[in-house]
Amino acid sequence: MLRIFHTADWHLGHQLHGVSRQLEHQHFLDWLLDEMHAKQADALIIAGDIFDSANPSSAAQSQLYEFLVKARTRLPNLDIVLVGGNHDSASRLDAPSPILNALGVIVVGGLSRDGDGNIDWQRLLVPLTNAAGEIKAWCGAMPFLRNADLPANQQKDDPLISGMKTLYAELFEQLQQKAGNGESLILTGHCYMVNGAVSELSERKILGGNQHALPVELFPDDIAYVALGHLHLAQRVGANEHIRYSGSPIPLSFDESDYPHQVVQVDVKAGQALETVAIKIPRSVQLLRIPNSKDFAVLPDVIGHLQSLALDDLPVEQRPLLELRIRLEKPEPGLRQQIEEVIAKLPVRLLKISTAYSGSEKSLADLKIEERLEELQPLDVFQRCYQNKYDQDAPEAISALFNELFESLQGTE
Repeated sequence: MLRIFHTADWHLGHQLHGVSRQLEHQHFLDWLLDEMHAKQADALIIAGDIFDSANPSSAAQSQLYEFLVKARTRLPNLDIVLVGGNHDSASRLDAPSPILNALGVIVVGGLSRDGDGNIDWQRLLVPLTNAAGEIKAWCGAMPFLRNADLPANQQKDDPLISGMKTLYAELFEQLQQKAGNGESLILTGHCYMVNGAVSELSERKILGGNQHALPVELFPDDIAYVALGHLHLAQRVGANEHIRYSGSPIPLSFDESDYPHQVVQVDVKAGQALETVAIKIPRSVQLLRIPNSKDFAVLPDVIGHLQSLALDDLPVEQRPLLELRIRLEKPEPGLRQQIEEVIAKLPVRLLKISTAYSGSEKSLADLKIEERLEELQPLDVFQRCYQNKYDQDAPEAISALFNELFESLQGTE
C-alpha cells in the first residue's frame, strides 16, 4: 500500500487586502507535518501555486524551504513532489532543484527542453516508494502548461486542448515504460477542468480563459489518481473519485470563507479500489462577512449585526478578518466613522467595506458595486480599458491573446 497526501494552491506570501497570511500558512504547515507523521504518509504531492506570485518575498520562500527541511527530517522516507502552477515562476522554482533533489524533494517548475527542442520527460517521472523503500507507483509530475509549452501545428478545432492531450499522452506513454508489474500510475495537473467550480476573485482565468476548460478524457483510464491544482474549492472532477482538486489550505478571499479546506489522503493498493479520505484543515483565523452572503444589507442592519457578535478576545494576529457589505441609497460621508466606532469595541480586524448604491428608484438587481483595482484580475483591467477606448467588449480572440501574453510574461519572471 502507498499513502499519498495531495495538496495544492498554498499561495505562500498571500495578502488579503494588505494583511499578511503568513501566520495562517505556518499553522497549516505545522498541522500538515503532524498529520503526515501521524498517518504515516509515504508521499506528498503539491500540485502547483506554491507561491502567490512569480516573485515571492524572501519570507515566503523561507517558509517553503523550512517546511521541506522539517518534512524530510521528521519523515526521512517521505517522497515529496512539487510542481509549478500559473502563479509560480517556473524558472524560480526550478533554480534550487539540484539542491532539493539531493534532499529527496522533486521540483518541476516547468517543462525543460534540450537544444533540439525535445522535452526532458525523464525529469517528470518520479518513483513513489513505501516505508520499506519499494516502488509502489510512478508519478508523472506535469506542471502548469503555458501556451508556449504546447506543440505547434495542431491541426484540430481547438489547438489548445489537442496540444494538452498530446503532452499528457506522451507523459502517460513514458510512465508506462517506467512502471513495472503492480506499480500504479499517478498524474499531476494544474489546470481548469470542465464543470469545475471557480472562485472568480482569486483564481486567474488560465489557458485562454475558462472557455478552454479541459475534458476529463485528457487522463487515460489506466491512471490510478490525478492530483489537480488551481481551483480553490476541493472537488471531484465529475463523478470521478480518482480525479480531484485538493483545494487551497486557507481561504484566499472572503468568497472562499465557507469552503471546506482540506488535504486529500490517497491510499493506493495494487489490484484494489482506490481509497480517498478528506482531512479537514483547522481554521486558525476566522473570516467574517456581514451579511454572510454575497448580498448587501442596509447600514442599521450591519451595525446591529456587529453589536450582536460574541467573539473571544484573541491576540491581534489571530483576530477574525472582517468584510462589511453595505447597501446605500446615496453616499454617506460619515460611514467609516460610524463603522469604526462600533469596530473599536470588538476584537476583529476590519479589512474591507464594500458599498453598493441602489438609488431610490432602483432594485437590488441594479446595484452598482464599488471595486478596487487590487480586486480585479489582469484580464478584467484589460477588458475594461478596451471597453472605455472602443465602446465595445473586447473580442474573445483578443482576450485570449492577452491571456497568452500575460502567461508568457509570468513564465519568464
